[in-house]
Amino acid sequence: MKTSTEINSSAKFVGEEKAVELVAKAGFDAWDFSMFNMVNYNWSTRDCEPCDHPLAGGKYAEFARTLRRIGEDNGIHCNQSHAPFPSNCQGVRDMLKRSLECTAIAGGKICVIHPCNNLGAEENAEMFASLLPFAHEVGVKIATENMWNWTKTEDHALPAACSDEKSFCDHIRAVNDEFLVACLDIGHAEMRGLNTSAVKLIRALGPSLQALHIHDNDKWHDSHQLPYTMSIDFPPIIRALREVGYKGYFTLECDAYIKAAEDLERKLSDMSRTVRKMADEFESL
Repeated sequence: MKTSTEINSSAKFVGEEKAVELVAKAGFDAWDFSMFNMVNYNWSTRDCEPCDHPLAGGKYAEFARTLRRIGEDNGIHCNQSHAPFPSNCQGVRDMLKRSLECTAIAGGKICVIHPCNNLGAEENAEMFASLLPFAHEVGVKIATENMWNWTKTEDHALPAACSDEKSFCDHIRAVNDEFLVACLDIGHAEMRGLNTSAVKLIRALGPSLQALHIHDNDKWHDSHQLPYTMSIDFPPIIRALREVGYKGYFTLECDAYIKAAEDLERKLSDMSRTVRKMADEFESL
């Protein structure tokens, strides 16, 4: 079982190039290509603003190749990626094919693309179906992810696309293509108000589950913290993954654990040791 982590939290302080290098130094087997900077989405206006990041410009392919080379020079590879979101914004949607292309260039095999939170399986299937011919062309699978909404008045999560077993499986079946798979966000699955759990989703998804976002929370908020530091009970989750024959990577998304540049290398080492512990437990079952 190989381990990986997203690079966005580190790149905020040192840039993507150095982030890949530090992820390798920390002991991970692979890196997860965060492509959020491909767009500059304004959550207040709900629109995309001008963006000067290399992934948004004409040399995006060269940038992806550079990251791949840095990884390979340091003994690791890209296992998966994460496209920008939210997918209901046209400016974001215009970049989804580029996300798939950059994933392929970097060497990744899966690109996580969020469904639109408030659309059903059939409506989201139209978006995924429009991307699948290109996904097949570049050899990168699309992974949809379990999402959540929030009620401020009741102060807990509310259902969204793929947030429970039925919705997630409905999304997979509506597309019915081997290049549309599932990425289970373990933290999202454990949030209060969604009436599900990571174990339930793992067992329901079975072989469709081919990617993970692993992090911890208080079983209420989307905390994105280091596993074993909050309230999620990970041993039953690891056993369920083993039971369904999970063959993907153990990929961390505990970006809130990294809060400053000063302790970045130490935090990455903590993360690497933690996810290696999880992977070893999986292998011992």
